[in-house]
Amino acid sequence: MSLSQTQVIQSLAEALAWFEKELGWGVAPAELNHLTGRIGELYAAMITRGQMALETNQRGYDVISADNERISVKTVTSSVHVSFNPNTFDQVDRVMVLRVNVDEEDGVSVETLLDCSAAEFLEKHGKDSGKHVFGTSAGSRPKQSLDNLQVSDEARWGDHLVRQFENGTIQVLISGNLQQMAKPHLREIAAEIGVDLLNSNSRAKNTRQLGADIIKVLQVKNEKRLPE
Repeated sequence: MSLSQTQVIQSLAEALAWFEKELGWGVAPAELNHLTGRIGELYAAMITRGQMALETNQRGYDVISADNERISVKTVTSSVHVSFNPNTFDQVDRVMVLRVNVDEEDGVSVETLLDCSAAEFLEKHGKDSGKHVFGTSAGSRPKQSLDNLQVSDEARWGDHLVRQFENGTIQVLISGNLQQMAKPHLREIAAEIGVDLLNSNSRAKNTRQLGADIIKVLQVKNEKRLPE
């Protein structure tokens, strides 16, 4: 059964929400391999406007793109490498390696580590123990400076300034001094102004979620203090 793009996106959102629930129940990301695999396949289908393979364990590939490419998708959380079976690699046109990240700053997010044609993959990666291997650390990219990004929102609380950039990153400045760790200061402000530390899945909000909620509440509070 084929899925519309809307259905693919909805399914991806549901899978990510369930992943967050599992984390909230104390399950380690590495123990959710089946779910992370499904997230990766749905993500690949979404960005390629494609369809899931007809069989759950389709031989060689997992997704068929809108351009009729057979895509083999590997999704990791903490694994340092992935391998592709050389016995079925001739049935693959494109390979994608994705990582489901879980951190304090972004929460749960999907990162593309590799996206190339099968031919390009074979040129760059040889065989190791009879399998085509890709080291996931090779796909990591350094973060760029925030200097070129715009501040999308900010609010003050005493000598604290909570600032959000257009990419969602949150900073906390105290008396004009940038704090290296924003989360502890955000928790303190949240306790003082009554912002819940948990999200709708009863999981602790990540830095971006908490910071954004604090800014909204502070802006309302600050507006009420302005003289008429």
